[in-house]
Amino acid sequence: MTTRADTLQLATRGSDLALRQAATVRDLLSGRRLSVELTEVETTGDQIRDELIHRLGKTGAFVRSLDEKVIAGELDAAVHSMKDMPTERPDNLVVAAVPERAAPGDVLVTPDGSDLADLPEGATVGTSSLRRRAQLLAERPDLTVEPLRGNVDTRVEKLLAPSLQREHQERHEAEQERKEHAGAEDDDYEFPYDEDVEAWFDSLAELERRAMERDPDTEYDAIVLAKAGLDRAGLTHHVGTVDLPLDTFVPAPGQGALAVTAVDGDLAEDISDRIDDPQTRVETTVERTILAELGGGCVAPIGVYATLEGGVVHTNVRVLSRDGDEEVRVGRDLPVERHIDAAVDLAAELADRGAADLIAEAKRDAGAADDDASTAREEDEA
Repeated sequence: MTTRADTLQLATRGSDLALRQAATVRDLLSGRRLSVELTEVETTGDQIRDELIHRLGKTGAFVRSLDEKVIAGELDAAVHSMKDMPTERPDNLVVAAVPERAAPGDVLVTPDGSDLADLPEGATVGTSSLRRRAQLLAERPDLTVEPLRGNVDTRVEKLLAPSLQREHQERHEAEQERKEHAGAEDDDYEFPYDEDVEAWFDSLAELERRAMERDPDTEYDAIVLAKAGLDRAGLTHHVGTVDLPLDTFVPAPGQGALAVTAVDGDLAEDISDRIDDPQTRVETTVERTILAELGGGCVAPIGVYATLEGGVVHTNVRVLSRDGDEEVRVGRDLPVERHIDAAVDLAAELADRGAADLIAEAKRDAGAADDDASTAREEDEA
């Protein structure tokens, strides 16, 4: 294993967002005089690209492969999005550090910056998250919520593709019409654009040009993403975004936070001393404790958001049915000096008030969906 005089080998997924997140941790550690080198590791989640997140098997499809390298001693530590981490982990592996949290909430992303209330009746919204789907339907039952997977760039490209392609076609047709009218006397035709189609295309960002080449199966009016992911990917300025209210669209436990895992010992303590943020640690511990106690994993729509202020941890929890028709919601101030025990007690109260029933129903629905998907795959292979 590495010592303070060596270069720490830090495991990360190879996606652009994961590399940016790992670079953030690297820079934090480097700023505290620890040399760090990033090593890309392919995960199960990366290998299965045509399945929704909640069908990837056990929670942690993007996590286990990295942590296995750490446990085996091949790499020193790993960087994860905390919301992707399973609540259970090997006994000798610890969350060595939780750096200061980025924006925790979700954003509605549209080509023109429309708010949720402004979307037309029956609008199509894309998300892979069961939580976001249930919360959207609870707010707007008329919406059509369709699956959406891929890295952040891919999701934004799928959103932008139809409108950009339509504009390209309209500009092209306008140019053809202008050519037909060229040289004609007494012609009152006015070209409706300030620039020709070639100049317009040259003005597009690289992301928009890639979107132009896509052939999306679904045309989305909007998509929902984590604000932190969109910000970290550097894409916020390419699209219109509206922050969704945290009290209604309660984030996933740990959303916006990063976690650095390492084998329990001196190195883990060293990493913690350098970059662990005590406030984020308390808040995410409360959130993940409630999730673990409820046992919803990634198959039930559960939002938990905690904020530490003074001596209390303001905690909001929202557990929904998968269709958003039913829910159990609680807001509570937990004492920081016993925040873990208080989180356990709050989870028990939620379970008694009906959250356990909603989660059990969600698990049954998830099993039926997996059976249907498996049958469909077998019929396709036949």
